[in-house]
Amino acid sequence: MSVASRRSLDDPGLHDEFLDLIGQGDEYGAVEIVNELLDGGAAPQRVIVDLIGAAQIRVGELWAVNEWTVAREHAATAISDRALAALAARTNVRPTRGRVTIACVDGEWHALPTRMLAEMLRLDGWRVDFLGANVPGPHLISHLHQTGPDVVALSCMIATRLPRAHAAITACKAAGIPVIAGGRGFGPGGRYAQHLGADAWAAGAEEAVRRLARNWPPHNQDPQLSAFLGDDEYTYVVRHRPQLIDTAIQRLTDAYPAMRTYNQRQLDSTAEDMAHIVDFLAAALYVSETAIFTDFVTWTHQVLQARGVPTVALRVGLETVQAQLRDYPRATAMLTAGMRLLNQ
Repeated sequence: MSVASRRSLDDPGLHDEFLDLIGQGDEYGAVEIVNELLDGGAAPQRVIVDLIGAAQIRVGELWAVNEWTVAREHAATAISDRALAALAARTNVRPTRGRVTIACVDGEWHALPTRMLAEMLRLDGWRVDFLGANVPGPHLISHLHQTGPDVVALSCMIATRLPRAHAAITACKAAGIPVIAGGRGFGPGGRYAQHLGADAWAAGAEEAVRRLARNWPPHNQDPQLSAFLGDDEYTYVVRHRPQLIDTAIQRLTDAYPAMRTYNQRQLDSTAEDMAHIVDFLAAALYVSETAIFTDFVTWTHQVLQARGVPTVALRVGLETVQAQLRDYPRATAMLTAGMRLLNQ
C-alpha cells in the first residue's frame, strides 16, 4: 500500500465501515483497517479508543434497540477483540513503570473494556497481568500474593456485581494492594467506588492511564467508610431470591393473562427479567442508593419497548415483587419509585 493511500482516523465513513465489518464477522477486514491505520501513523492509543472502543459503544446501542441480536453482538465483540490483539502484536513497549493486575470482578463477563485498558497501560509502560472476565475473589487474591503488583484495576459494568466488587476491593486492600475501579456498575462518576473502598475511579482507559501515571498510590482512606454495607433488608432479599422470583412469576401469570400464550423462549426471558428486578433491588439496598434501581427500571423499560413488550408487563412485575416485601420499607420505597417512573 502506498503512503498516499494509507488510512486515517479522520477518513469519512471509516467508523461505519469498521462497524459493518465487525457486524458481519469479517475479522480479516477489521484487522486490515487497524493495520492500515498504524501504517499511516495513527497512535495505537487512538485506534483503541476512537475506533475499537467507539464501535463497541455502538454495538451495545444496536443491541439495546433490538437491531442486533445477542449472537451478533457477541460475534462483533469477538472480532473487536481480534482487532485489538492484532494491534498489540504490532506494538512492543518495554515496561518502565510498575506492575498492574487487571480483572473483571466475580460474575462480570464484559471483558473487552478491561482488555482495552490492559493494552493502554502496556503502551504507557506498565507490566500488565490481564486476568480477564469473571475472576473469583480467592483466585484474584492468590494471584496477588504470587505476583505482588503495585496496583489492581477492577472492572464492574453492572451494578448487581457491586457486593462482589466490594468483597474483592476489601480483600485487595487487606493484601496491601491499592485499587483503581472502573466501569458503569460503580455509578455516575464512580460514586459508589469510594464507598466500596476503592482508592480511585476512572471513567475509561484514558483516564485510568492518567490517574496511574501521577500521584499513585493515593492516600489511604478511612476503612470505616466501606466497612458496613448491606442490612437486614438486603440480607432478606438475597437469601429469599429464588422464592421472590418464583412467586413473582406465578402472580405475574395471574395478573397478566397474556403470559399464558408465551412460548418457552418468552417464558425464559420473563424469568430472567424478574431475576434482574430482584438483583438490582438487592444492589440498591446494599449501597443504599435508589438510583441503582430506578436507572435499571428506566433502561429495562426502553429495552422492552424496543422488543414490543408493553409497559404493563414491567409494572406488574414490580408490583408482584413489592407485594412480597411489604414488611421492608426501604425495598418497598425503591419499588414504588420504579413504578412511579413507568407512570410518567
